Amino acid sequence: MRIGIGLPAAVPGADMTTLGRWAADSEQAGFAAVGVIDRLVYANLDPLIALALAAARTERVDLVTTVLSIGWRNNPILVAKQLASLDLASGGRLLAGLGLGGWPEDYLASQIPQAGGAAWESSLGAMRQVWEGKLRGQGGPTPELPEGRPALLFGGLVPAAYRRAVAHGQGWVAPLFGLPVLQQGAAAVHEAWTVAGRPGQPRIVTGRYFSLGEDADAVADDYIRHYYGDDYFAAARADTLTTTERLGAELAALRTAGATDVLLYPASAGREQVGLLAEALRRAGFAPAGNP
Repeated sequence: MRIGIGLPAAVPGADMTTLGRWAADSEQAGFAAVGVIDRLVYANLDPLIALALAAARTERVDLVTTVLSIGWRNNPILVAKQLASLDLASGGRLLAGLGLGGWPEDYLASQIPQAGGAAWESSLGAMRQVWEGKLRGQGGPTPELPEGRPALLFGGLVPAAYRRAVAHGQGWVAPLFGLPVLQQGAAAVHEAWTVAGRPGQPRIVTGRYFSLGEDADAVADDYIRHYYGDDYFAAARADTLTTTERLGAELAALRTAGATDVLLYPASAGREQVGLLAEALRRAGFAPAGNP
């Protein structure tokens, strides 16, 4: 199981000039990836900008979105160009988890209705044209990408989402809390993968929030309540990790449930969190880059 760390690009009050150093520290500590989450109506850094900062300061780690919201980004050609640009600039390290996005405020601010699967397929088809060099203008929107890039994952909790992950991507992205959701989704994706006759195994990517060190629980309480509000606080906070013991137990449970990749997102922007997490993983029996 590969273990990555989230960038603090959605932590209130974070000094965004430190994201490159955070990514470099994470790579040096042995993490397999750095990740970002996505909101529009929230004081976070744009996720692709955050990953571009990380790409400039790293050479090895994957750059992961869990997930980039496509539903209210209503220009698929532009999104495809942005993803291709990041993929090319990073040497093919982008692992783009894509989803429709579920925050109603983001759609309202964008003046875009929440759409379903038909819009998804249309957007994905347009993006594929860009990446495969089939959409031509003055040389096309971007240089043509090598086959299979950017690497794609898909979010969503309905059968169509699982089938999309198999038909168009390397696998599926589960929500950042809720073990039963991961278990059910992973089983469904594996079944769809087998039915489709695809070789190998799908990537099953999920994440958890963490806070370590002094006042870890209070910091976690503040961040989770700020990001999720009262409606989702209890569910998200229940799966937030604040001790070495809980970290090890949760990672073992995620691995048993089928996760191949886990991104651990910080509730604090302090750079010491990178080292604290790496040390906690070692004590829990997990190497920072995965394979215990």
